[in-house]
Amino acid sequence: MLVAAAVCPCPPLLVPEVAAGAAPELDSARAACTGALGVLAAARPDLLVVVGPAEGSGSGRHPEGTTGSFRGFGVDLEVRLGRDTGTGGGLPPSLAVAAWLLERTGWSDAPIEGLGVEESLTPERCAAAGRDLAARAGRVALLVMGDGSARRTLKAPGYLDERADPFDMGVARALEEADTSALMALDVPLAHDLKASGRAPWQVLAGAAEDAGLSGTLLHDDAPYGVGYLVAAWS
Repeated sequence: MLVAAAVCPCPPLLVPEVAAGAAPELDSARAACTGALGVLAAARPDLLVVVGPAEGSGSGRHPEGTTGSFRGFGVDLEVRLGRDTGTGGGLPPSLAVAAWLLERTGWSDAPIEGLGVEESLTPERCAAAGRDLAARAGRVALLVMGDGSARRTLKAPGYLDERADPFDMGVARALEEADTSALMALDVPLAHDLKASGRAPWQVLAGAAEDAGLSGTLLHDDAPYGVGYLVAAWS
């Protein structure tokens, strides 16, 4: 059963070594992520599952001990999902950022697994995956990685789209209210157009939380680079 969830953005820029001189610009987002992970630890889960967007070989299950790297972003930094179990590499960027967040906060409260979710996964399949995750242990927590629209400003990666602000506002409201129905109702083609990488992971969360009766708190809502970065905690 799902007992807690944290929702965090997944830009590699969250990692100060990657952001370099721009690192202070995301200090507030990092602090909010730390707060959200504190909610997970307080829930004392038997299992933590990290869910994030992924494509190709990065999609699917990633066992504890899987490593990831930020070398593709010009930084010789390796991270590991939980304990060293001798598992090889293969974490997609979103789960590598999650692993960095967990290492940064010294997570040691429960075993960890990862799940990379493809953008094309339908809402129904996302929800089914979430229900499966929630049934994996008596007390399950989720760390859900994903960004909002990448089209909030003229300088955003996807340029300006006037639909971006309303979309992210709807997601922020759903996360604040732990509204699983609203998350399930997110428009898939619109999310794709707006380059919102969090759509599928958020719908996995919605499936996992269907009958959990959790309450939500929105900890951060900003778009410093024209990309929606949302942090929330459910417990």
